[in-house]
Amino acid sequence: MKAKNLFALLVAPLLIASCGYEKSSITGWNYNDPDNGGFQKYPFEEQETGPNLVLIEGGTFTMGRVEQDFMYDWNNIPRRATVSSFYMDQTEISNFHWLEYLYWVKRVYGVDYPELHKKALPDTLVWRSKLAYNEPYVDYYLRHPAYRDYPVVGVNWLQASDFCSWRTDRVNEYILIREGILDHYPDQIGEDNFNTDAYLSNQYNSGKRIEGLPDLNQNSSGYRNVKMEDGILLPKYRLPTEAEWEFAAFGLIGNSVGERVVERRLYPWNGHAVRNPDEAYIGMMLANFKRGRGDNMGVAGKLNDNADVTAPVFSYWPNDYGLYNMAGNVSEWVMDVYRPLSFEDMDDFRPFRGNVFNTKERDNEGILLDKYDIPIYNIQGLINYLVEFQDNTSETVNDQEFDLIAALQEQAERANQLLIDDQKYEANLVIVEESIEAIKGADEMVKIAPILLKDYSSYITARPGELRYRESKVEENIDRRNYKRSDNINFLDGDPLSHSSELSWSDYDNSERTETGAMYAYPGQGEAMEDYSSLINDQARVYKGASWNDRAYWMVPGTRRFLDERQSLSTLGFRCAMDRVGSPVGLGGSR
Repeated sequence: MKAKNLFALLVAPLLIASCGYEKSSITGWNYNDPDNGGFQKYPFEEQETGPNLVLIEGGTFTMGRVEQDFMYDWNNIPRRATVSSFYMDQTEISNFHWLEYLYWVKRVYGVDYPELHKKALPDTLVWRSKLAYNEPYVDYYLRHPAYRDYPVVGVNWLQASDFCSWRTDRVNEYILIREGILDHYPDQIGEDNFNTDAYLSNQYNSGKRIEGLPDLNQNSSGYRNVKMEDGILLPKYRLPTEAEWEFAAFGLIGNSVGERVVERRLYPWNGHAVRNPDEAYIGMMLANFKRGRGDNMGVAGKLNDNADVTAPVFSYWPNDYGLYNMAGNVSEWVMDVYRPLSFEDMDDFRPFRGNVFNTKERDNEGILLDKYDIPIYNIQGLINYLVEFQDNTSETVNDQEFDLIAALQEQAERANQLLIDDQKYEANLVIVEESIEAIKGADEMVKIAPILLKDYSSYITARPGELRYRESKVEENIDRRNYKRSDNINFLDGDPLSHSSELSWSDYDNSERTETGAMYAYPGQGEAMEDYSSLINDQARVYKGASWNDRAYWMVPGTRRFLDERQSLSTLGFRCAMDRVGSPVGLGGSR
């Protein structure tokens, strides 16, 4: 819906009865008629394209290996899959985009919850190397205007996901302001900030220009908030799935005649070379990558890719979808949890591993609980972190620091017990009001306080102003056939059935999840890392594509690597995606 005066466009037809009413094709009753109960149907053409997005028309393709598997990982076995149409950023997220995000977080949360700003800060120290002088990138890469259009790096998977959520809310807030429903409201502080889910649940009422859209239900107050059924708000920004990223990178839409792909691509362009064959640009590099050992950019006077590290996000030639740097520049996070055999296990339609099904929290009467007014933490993660922190610093901390760590462990254990008793909010109050305040109030002898505060911030899972969600429970899904358990990350690869002969497949959904003896086990509370040999676990996330410091092999879209979701690299960035709803080709068209 791209009308510039949506309110006037939609309200007038509803209030002028002489214009007539559209009738239901199955009941004959009028739509938008207060005398008939007021069931409303607003005009709608198609989904609006969000800022920086391009439509990726979906289809079938062969996902996986097209290059020799010289790494011998055998983790990208070729298989045919179908990807639905979706939207993707035409560029990687840049440093300036991230600075815009940081500014908003500090403006809204900086007074009451500065730890939220700390959580959003990229790790600029990823540029450091023990045997290289990279300090200029540590100091300047993120913030100097010379690098503002370069891709942001040092961002872990959790931070990238948070950015997508923030972007969803800012874009939808702008749409409501543009359409005259909300006013500009720059004074948002703490939990009083626009959140799409909270707004749709009638838990955000600040900054209204008008009372809302007309509600033709005669039993209502006369106005209501915009609903998803109105087609005004956009779906959520998110990271692309691995299948979506790979499909978009190949760009086969420009390499097919009818239903026939005339040449299977090795890279996001035709041919098997990395230089441009066009006469006007012959010999110029098509991407930013490392040509060979000690050759990051070529010879002075004729630099082969004109970039020593990253390059601006609009550099080089886009692929046939109009996407820039799908080969080279920076590798990119995708949404999937890593498993070596995912390509064998996943569905062949919209394949993805990583589903954890959530539901909104309600009280005993089924009413939605109020949105969060404090940060929410991963409490079990904090317990594991404190154990590891204590083990690694036991010989360096002083007495005051030792006492603080002991107090924090006691508070985290108490919070965890409240969590077990299904008192999530109260558990987090212990962390927010006791642990965080204890760190902030530590005396000057406690030199580890800034470290603890920064590390605690990385375990924040929800911000004030966000709606309350929880994992769905088995008892809620008793009659459901497609799933029963909420967490399906391990399904067919890492779950109890993958390493135990005592269970049958029909037992899977009712089995208790356990990491004990699991093939992808990961240290739990009090367990030592050296007792485990696998880096693959439920926190291992896939990243795709080559970076400025990779050889051409990694520019093949079918290659895949993984990294813990809390870690980051100087070679790793991301771009956002969005679901396409309705016609896969736009404007209801067909081919």
